[in-house]
Amino acid sequence: MTDTFSKKLIEVALPLAAINEGSKPETENPFLKGHPRAIHNWWARTPLSVSRAILFAQLIDDPGNGLETEEAQRARRELLDFVAKLATWEATTDEKLIEKAREIILKQFKGKAPEFWDMFAGRASIPLEAQRLGLKVTSSDLNPVAVTIQRGLLEFPSTFSGSPPVHPQNDQNLLHSTVWKGATGLADDIRWYGKWVCQEAQKRLSKLYPKGPDGNVVVAWLWTRTVPSPDPSRNGAAVPLVRSFKLAGKKRHVWVFPKVNRKGNNFEFDIANGIVPEVKGTVSRKGATCLLSKNPMPFPYVRKQAKQGNMGTRLMAIVTEGNRGKFYHAPSDQHISAARQASPKWRPDCEMPKKHRNFQPPVYGMENIGDLFTPRQLVALDILCDIILDARKHILEHAKGNTAYAEAVTFYLACALSRMTDYHSNLTTWNPTNENVSHLFQRQAIPMAWDFCEANPIEGKLAYDAVAGWVASSLESLPTEAHPARVKQADARQETPSFGSAPVVSTDPPYYDNISYADLADFFYVWLRRILKSIDPHTFATLLTPKGPELIASPTRHGSLELAEKHFRHGFQNVFAEILQTAEPSIPCTIYYAFKQEEEEESSESPEGGNRVSTGWETMLEGLVEAGFQITGTWPVRTTKKARAVAKDANALASAIVLVARKRSLEAPHCSRRELLNELKRKLPSALKHLQQGNVAPVDLAQASIGPGMAIFSQYSKVIESRGRMTVRTALSLINQTLDEVLSEQEAEFDTDTRWCLAWFEQHGMKEGLYGDAETLSKAKNTAVNGLVEAGVVFSRGGKVRLLDRNELPEDWDPAKDKRLTVWEITQHLIYSLEKSGESGAAELLSKLGSGAGEAARELSYRLFQICEKNSWSKEALSYNGLVVAWPEIVKLATTARPTEQGKLI
Repeated sequence: MTDTFSKKLIEVALPLAAINEGSKPETENPFLKGHPRAIHNWWARTPLSVSRAILFAQLIDDPGNGLETEEAQRARRELLDFVAKLATWEATTDEKLIEKAREIILKQFKGKAPEFWDMFAGRASIPLEAQRLGLKVTSSDLNPVAVTIQRGLLEFPSTFSGSPPVHPQNDQNLLHSTVWKGATGLADDIRWYGKWVCQEAQKRLSKLYPKGPDGNVVVAWLWTRTVPSPDPSRNGAAVPLVRSFKLAGKKRHVWVFPKVNRKGNNFEFDIANGIVPEVKGTVSRKGATCLLSKNPMPFPYVRKQAKQGNMGTRLMAIVTEGNRGKFYHAPSDQHISAARQASPKWRPDCEMPKKHRNFQPPVYGMENIGDLFTPRQLVALDILCDIILDARKHILEHAKGNTAYAEAVTFYLACALSRMTDYHSNLTTWNPTNENVSHLFQRQAIPMAWDFCEANPIEGKLAYDAVAGWVASSLESLPTEAHPARVKQADARQETPSFGSAPVVSTDPPYYDNISYADLADFFYVWLRRILKSIDPHTFATLLTPKGPELIASPTRHGSLELAEKHFRHGFQNVFAEILQTAEPSIPCTIYYAFKQEEEEESSESPEGGNRVSTGWETMLEGLVEAGFQITGTWPVRTTKKARAVAKDANALASAIVLVARKRSLEAPHCSRRELLNELKRKLPSALKHLQQGNVAPVDLAQASIGPGMAIFSQYSKVIESRGRMTVRTALSLINQTLDEVLSEQEAEFDTDTRWCLAWFEQHGMKEGLYGDAETLSKAKNTAVNGLVEAGVVFSRGGKVRLLDRNELPEDWDPAKDKRLTVWEITQHLIYSLEKSGESGAAELLSKLGSGAGEAARELSYRLFQICEKNSWSKEALSYNGLVVAWPEIVKLATTARPTEQGKLI
């Protein structure tokens, strides 16, 4: 029964702003030194700082058990301050702080470290922090790539903590030390043997990878794909498919320059330096253009030629690295010949999904993982695999027969090879801004690339020894003094590990159909298995990653959307039922969830009247509620970077919602539909206000509101309506309906001119409307059109009225001199300043406005985002979302700005 256990801190309070601020180094810096993610790619990336803070707050009792006495509030504030310190990247290596956290936990549990279980552990972010906090960790996943990552982060470092390196002591030593703390000895061996593997590869591959025309090391060879020209007069000449001819465009300007010969049936590539007329690529989102004839080549034509085997490749440029930076060279016969002579003896054999939005190459005839590598890359990677297996024999000899240690080092060397493929395929592209090779997996997909890079695998920054160094660096901040974790490959639906005592549970499960982990992981699995199948035959028993049991809703895998949803729904019901029976009942479970792919509209004939529901949320929550859980807390936490690739053109979630759930009391009451609605209307407004004050991004608000709404719904054993027991789908629809009502009611807090602008914007957006309609609306809102024009928010002429675009706002606007200041006008000026001059520009304006006016603008942005989202005005929506996301930094900068006269709202 829920009420017999003390409330945990996470069920009462959480320093949300500090947690989200603390996640920034991990979410905004992909090259964060010493981060464990350097060990290997994975697609779910919960920040360590967030995992650590959530887990600690999940374990520790709330002072006063939720009561608001003065003493309890003081003790709670101290505890929240401590959680805020834990929620930073710097805390990862702060031994005194982590030791204090462990002491608090041990005291809570009377000196016995609690057990922990994450059955969807993925990259191990959550179990790694459980291990750091001193818990006895069991970590499992169905995917063998995830299991390999977990062994590398959770098992080997603790097992071999304090061990010295075993490599020969010669001039190639990378470290000189007599004390090998934690995993430093293991890391040194990874670097040393990584360098040895690379040196051996250089001996075998140097003919395939010659030096550049200037004698320098080649960084990359830049290729373009080609198809036959559709113009019959060109005699089937191969023409290039190039996204961009730009090579450098930040501090200097360098281009690939295609020169068409006089007869127009052939061309050559040359290098152009300096500012020249830009040569546009031959491929855009609309299709391709023939370089020779300028005739259009629609994508259906390109696909047809590719599937018929008529897609080729042609070298465009060679990039070398010298003492003074990078140099660009036109193609040479020597380098073309070196690439063409490669003849692979082995290639991965794994078909990709042919009809999936996240896998584009199969549409162009590249149906197999092996098709994603050039022949030269296949030869190089295969030889590296052979040399790593040879290295294992040497490690075993140097380790004097310590098989476990030799296998551990070989695991990391295999991870380096697999990690390396992210930069060594025929889908990696050149980044002209930073003048480097971009990796393939910038998002959870395998996209098509027209012009691509072939990086150097044996010399330079992307050579094997460099990548082995990345893997070694991933061990530097690991909690090696903690209990070695127990890592298992297991199907979460059916396989529950045995525990000495009931475990604490925290997990980040799959998000419906957002990420096809197994299909994506095959890209790496085929290379890992090439090396590790003899070392770990259980994990690498299958030719490809297990897919049938994977808990995602994949119609292409299960044959239909209905069957995919059934698999996902039933799977989660089984998982949550098992968690309910296995987990420690005195400690709530925490579940991260961030699904937002597509939403369905409820039928207009339904009692909900066409309100939005999310299938992903519905199926996950239904499993949770049906299993017997009650949601006792919800927290939106920042888990992804603002500028990630998928977010650039879409309102994708930046936060995960952490659901805090306990076993529902057997004595939980039931209620009617009307009683539930009354509870939602009574409690949701304050909950949503709290979310807004916590600066939850507008794009995340609808998802964040599901938490407090479901907390109300799940406290009842059942909710009765005319059709019987209320479903989770109906409850979600009612929650969304209440959210709309609450945001609409917040309009009453704005001035009359702003309320008119809101109503007009909802009907017309930024387009024109009839003056008569504007006048009628103005009377309803107690204002006038001429007054709105005077206020500087509306343009009226010729019987038409429209809202002023932000680009039309006066540059010299001074809020202190504005006699009719409106929240609408303030909001638009703040967004204009933010987009034009960044956070500092918006902060300068905010310092003139004052905090009250600024907060009103922030609240208006939530409502405007909601209107934009309903009308699919994505570009405008991003502006309002951007203001809220940047708000904490804007306020921080504004408080340090010199005080100025503040404008006042009327």
